[in-house]
This record gives sequence, structure tokens and C-alpha cells, in this order.
Amino acid sequence: MTIPVEGAWPAARARLMDPPPAADSLLRPRADQAARLPTDRPLLAVVVDVEEEFDWAAPFDPANTSVTALRHIHRAQRLFDRHGLRPTYAVDYPVATQAEGYEPLREILADGRCHIGAQLHPWVTPPAGEIVGKRHSFPGNLPPGLERAKLVRLKAALEDTFGLSPLLYKAGRYGVGPNTAGLLHSLGFRIDASLVPSRDYRPLGGPDFRDSPLGPFWFGPGRSLLEIPVTCGFIGLAGGLPQPLAARLTAPALEPFGLPAVLSRTGLLGRVQLTPEGVPLAEAMALTRALLRRGTLVFQLCFHSPSLAVGHTPYVRTRTDLDRFLGWLADYLDFFFGEVGGAPTTPADLLSLAEANRGSGPP
Repeated sequence: MTIPVEGAWPAARARLMDPPPAADSLLRPRADQAARLPTDRPLLAVVVDVEEEFDWAAPFDPANTSVTALRHIHRAQRLFDRHGLRPTYAVDYPVATQAEGYEPLREILADGRCHIGAQLHPWVTPPAGEIVGKRHSFPGNLPPGLERAKLVRLKAALEDTFGLSPLLYKAGRYGVGPNTAGLLHSLGFRIDASLVPSRDYRPLGGPDFRDSPLGPFWFGPGRSLLEIPVTCGFIGLAGGLPQPLAARLTAPALEPFGLPAVLSRTGLLGRVQLTPEGVPLAEAMALTRALLRRGTLVFQLCFHSPSLAVGHTPYVRTRTDLDRFLGWLADYLDFFFGEVGGAPTTPADLLSLAEANRGSGPP
């Protein structure tokens, strides 16, 4: 374990122990915001970040608008079709405005095999007006007027290309902000799928989800919006700790001292996100089983569309990586719909179910 340098621990402790900011209905919802989703089977929804290709290690560049990986979207769609699972493709501006990107999706949509949502990558979405960089790569950090203008342009492009008004929004880099809820409400969105429970993106300039719940909940003006979080939780001997505490024990502020690594290596506590990108299949299955034991019945699996081709994301650098990635998807879906006895769902279906059960009993 790394020995703390003199003076480092007080600063880290201050970051960990600061009182949280004023309660926010999106980042820190109250218990009475939980959505009622009665189901006798676990439900799995898939939300895919459908986006341009770019070097994840390089500075953000508005010129990176290539969408060649979309010609391979069928690699995942075939696996979804096998289980009657209709993914929601959260499409960003470069994909929505280039035929090479949107034509494969329009074919799938025409057959009723998917839904289309919106994903905002600010650095490649007009109008330009921000200083392009890490901070403004999180849409919620943009000035309110610019965040709105970009989302208006994105929504219009999706309507023109796909002939529909998207219900679901996903902030690029999970970057919701203080104005996001009101903006989504005013533009007619009904679902957000941006939150990653227990994650803290503040060191990168993003939001803090350490206190965000695993299950869907209502938020926004008149509680008109449904949040469906990405499935992310804890496994290990201490995996049943309250999530806010587990999130703080694995916080980025403690990484220089080695505590999160020690907890993970010893099998005491490890954070796992439900994605084939960088997560071993065994850990994803362990997370699913653990959450089921704790009462979770709604799961959201996610990944990025460029991972369906070689060389565009850190997770798929070779053909072997791609085969492993697709094998992960196939095996996890077989596991969820086989061993777990789960059923496919969509964010739109979850919205309908939650609306039908408003006020009908305890969450």
C-alpha cells in the first residue's frame, strides 16, 4: 500500500468529508422520488452510446466526426435480436447528420428492432461557443443558453433523420448539470439515462453520483422525467455496505494511497459497472447476482458503438479484443435471460410502467 506523503491526507480527507451541496432532485433524490415498477422478473434495458470515433487519450477535437464504426452495428444487433431485446441507440450529432452513420440505424428502426434517443457530445455539436476542453466536454458545465442551443440542434437533427422526437437523453460523458432537468422538460424529453451510481467524476470536472440510487426515480419540474441509471454497484465481502459509504471507500481521492486497489485485490470491495468495456464477464455476473439479492430488478447495460470495430476505443484494439467483446455480450445475455430468468425491456417501456403505477403503493 502506498504511504501517504506529508500533507496529502488532510487534503484528501477534506475532499471526502465535505458536506454535500444542497440537495438536488437529480443528483440526490429523496426516497419519495423512487419510481414504482412492479415486476415479478428482473428486467434488462440496453442503452448504446452511438457516436463518432475519436482518440480517447487525445484532446477533444471538433474535427473528429468519422462514423465508420456504424457499419458494424449489426454485430451487436444480432445478439439483441436473439433475445427479442430492443436496444435504445442514444445518437449524437455526427451520427445523426451523416448517412454513413444513420442509414444502418434507420434500417433497424424500420423493422421495429430498436429505439432512438439523443446523446450530446458538445465539442462536435453546433453551435460552437465554448472553449473546447475537458470541462466543457460535460454538457452540464456549458452556459445554460449554449447547452440548450446544442440540444435543440441535436433534437432537430434526430427528428429530421429518423422522423421521431426522442424520449431519452444521455449526457455525453454522463455530464448532467444544474440546468439539465429543466432543459429536458422544456424540450419534451421524458427519460434521462446519464447517471452512474457511486461514481464521482469531479476530479475530471464532471458530476458527483456517489449518492445516486441504483433504481429508477422521478425528477425535474413536476417530477415529469424518469431517471434510469446505468447499473453500477459493488461486489465482494463488503459489497453490501451502504452505497454512499462504499463509494467513498473507493473514491478517486484515495487512489494515491492505494486503498481502492487493496480492497479490490483482497476481494473485500470492488466497484463494477454493467458493461463489456473493461469489465470481466465474471464480475458482471457477480454484480447481477449481488444486486438481485439486494432487491434490484431493473438493470441498464451500456457501451459505446465504436467498440464494435477494431481500433476506436481502449477496449477493442485487436480482432481478439473484438471477439472477446462480442462473446461477453452473447454470454451475458444468455446468462440474464437464462440463469437469471430475466426479461427484456426498454426505457420507453419502463416509463409506461412507472406512469401506470404512480401513487399505487410503496416503491
